[in-house]
Amino acid sequence: MASLTLSVPKDLKHKMNSFRYINWSEVARSAIINKIHLLNKMNTMLSKSRISQEDTVNYGRMIKKRQWTKTKKLLQ
Repeated sequence: MASLTLSVPKDLKHKMNSFRYINWSEVARSAIINKIHLLNKMNTMLSKSRISQEDTVNYGRMIKKRQWTKTKKLLQ
């Protein structure tokens, strides 16, 4: 099995140390596996998509603009 070194902030390490009975390597391994499954599903879905990357960026900008307009109205 390959080895991976993970850096975490000191405050997080301190919190992790308060749960010494937890196998943090297994927690990280499980999180990585779950992320890979999610990314594979996304790749499968996107491979069948007929929307271009440019269209996706444009839709995202339109949605962001609409959401900002709604939020601005709520703040007034």
